Amino acid sequence: MSDALSAIERFSRYQSDDAQSVEPVHCPVRDVLDRIGDKWSMLMIVNLAMRPQRFSELHRAIRDISKRMLTQTLRDLERDGLITRHVFATKPPTVEYRLAPLGQSLLDPMAGLIEWADQRYSDIHAARDRFDGRTRDVMSRQEFSATRSEALPLQKKISAARN
Repeated sequence: MSDALSAIERFSRYQSDDAQSVEPVHCPVRDVLDRIGDKWSMLMIVNLAMRPQRFSELHRAIRDISKRMLTQTLRDLERDGLITRHVFATKPPTVEYRLAPLGQSLLDPMAGLIEWADQRYSDIHAARDRFDGRTRDVMSRQEFSATRSEALPLQKKISAARN
């Protein structure tokens, strides 16, 4: 069995343990993936892999993140031991963030995912276009079958679904 299939089998066992329970499954894999798979964590880890950075540098590097979300994500990554926070006794105090050894150990697996995404982006983009085309076709048929009184509310729903 390949390493990938072995890991997937192990992950599946975590998901199926105590299938009768209504409590959420405690899965160490999901716990970790929830952190590194969120919208911002990987971007921060990639930026900190290049060099230590201050808060404002990270904010400039990841332009679409709010300061509040940047602060929260940095705290979460520090709590998980993936980054470290260093305060320097200057006036005003200078704070710098660095990858911790645990965060550095994540770089090789992330590099594999980055490489895969880079190689497969055109395939994924083409699949999205095919899917979106089918969705538009279904919506167009719905528009034409609507009566005059139904047309405007239906058109608003379709516009909202596209956005």
